[in-house]
Amino acid sequence: MSITIHVKVNGAEYSHAVEPRLLLVSYLRDVLRLTGTHVGCDTSSCGACTIHVNGKATKSCTMLAVQAGGCEITTIEGMARNGELHPLQEGFKECHGLQCGFCTPGMIMTAADLLHHNPDPAEEEIRHALEGNFCRCTGYHNIVKSIQYAAEKMKEEVTV
Repeated sequence: MSITIHVKVNGAEYSHAVEPRLLLVSYLRDVLRLTGTHVGCDTSSCGACTIHVNGKATKSCTMLAVQAGGCEITTIEGMARNGELHPLQEGFKECHGLQCGFCTPGMIMTAADLLHHNPDPAEEEIRHALEGNFCRCTGYHNIVKSIQYAAEKMKEEVTV
């Protein structure tokens, strides 16, 4: 048995028949071929699969694709606009916020949600927001700097 879902992903409309137990992360990766969303732990512990569902950071490894029916989804592939990196993507590049890059999409999506709700977070607030995202390579120092960079850049864009 399959269920037809209709979703909007990174601004594009999709409609697919899916198995009721298909995870959203598998739908994104295997059906839509949006492989920027990573599968790390399958238990929602690592945050590598974080995306936005209706504007809220969500771990896609613990959500079924059928639950996303009718939702608007943004993945890391949808963060750049008109060929320009999102300030968070730019910040991770400029501040060396990544090493292997496996956790980076989830970190960026989590940080985007944070900056949407708190455009000027203190370092402690950034670290608290990232508690559900694991990086096995870095000490998080440059990840925090990357988010601070993006916050400043986004404030500049608003005032210009």
